[in-house]
Amino acid sequence: MAELRHSSSSPGSRATSSPRKRDEDASPLVHDHIPQDDDDDHPRHSLRDRDRSFWSQIHSFFPFFNDDPRDSQHASRILLLLILFIAIIGLISIFSILHRLNSPYLCKKDGIVLHCPRVKENPSLWKNPFSATTSWKPCAERRVSGIPDLPPENETSGYIFIHAEGGLNQQRIAICNAVAVAKIMNATLILPVLKQDQIWKDQTKFEDIFDVDHFIDYLKNDVRIVLDIPEWFTDKSELFTSIRWTVKNIPKYAPAQFYIDNVLPRIKEKRIMVLKPFVDRLGYDNVPPEINRLRCWVNYHALKFLPEIEQMADLLVSRMRNRTGSPNPYMALHLRFEKGMVGLSFCDFVGTTEEKDRMSEYRKKEWPRRYK
Repeated sequence: MAELRHSSSSPGSRATSSPRKRDEDASPLVHDHIPQDDDDDHPRHSLRDRDRSFWSQIHSFFPFFNDDPRDSQHASRILLLLILFIAIIGLISIFSILHRLNSPYLCKKDGIVLHCPRVKENPSLWKNPFSATTSWKPCAERRVSGIPDLPPENETSGYIFIHAEGGLNQQRIAICNAVAVAKIMNATLILPVLKQDQIWKDQTKFEDIFDVDHFIDYLKNDVRIVLDIPEWFTDKSELFTSIRWTVKNIPKYAPAQFYIDNVLPRIKEKRIMVLKPFVDRLGYDNVPPEINRLRCWVNYHALKFLPEIEQMADLLVSRMRNRTGSPNPYMALHLRFEKGMVGLSFCDFVGTTEEKDRMSEYRKKEWPRRYK
């Protein structure tokens, strides 16, 4: 009996333990089953942890989405500074673009720096900025006394003859220079001939544009001018073709002394000489003031258009004034985009291949030394 009581108390002591422990002891399969369930849930836990780490990295790059108020305020400040920086860069870029669009093509390059004039002109553009100019007098103001002090035609140094080349403006400059050169050498000037333009084939003569009588009469006290080649020179065609009667080594913007030293001796020897080419063959700063004053007289007074040309000019001026209103100034612009100027400048221009080929052939024919 004692043994039975002792054996029954042993199971009772087991019954006081936890149910799970009791089940584990009762069934040895339970211990093997529980670890198996933990192994099945492990992939789900690892995927969840991986997603959580990925989103945490995203939040670290973009702190704006953080729920922390302190991080949110810091992120807002960074965002505000970033927007302000982008706005400043945009304003600078817009200003630079507008400046380049409005800049004229009169810029000068100094190394890598580009210096451009101001686009918006001062409202006083059309007013004289120098008050002292009110006391200035025109340089072409004619002297009161007009006593001629010129020697007779047969007592001058000789005759000079020129072809006025280029357009009307270049021809006008050549005529002014011819009068000045004749004065420098005390020579008789044969009325200049307007050279036929190679492009327009213009046959216009001096007397078709200017008043010849007024031209000669106005300058009668300064330079001896005759209408034609003297009669004693019989072969006029030789004068235009023979090198014996031609001075061709005159540099551009030559000083007055060059003519005295190099051209005058040949005129005294041959009695008549042709100066060609005669485009810009007299300087401005290297000649006496009275010679420049004489040029002004020729330009503004001696060269007078014929009445019909002046009437047409007055009509055009009145039309421009009526379009702009009498108190407003006007400006006439000549673009000079002509075949001769485009060819002479050797500048490239927008055109078809055929047009560029024709211009290339024209340059090669007219300026073979400059053509490359």
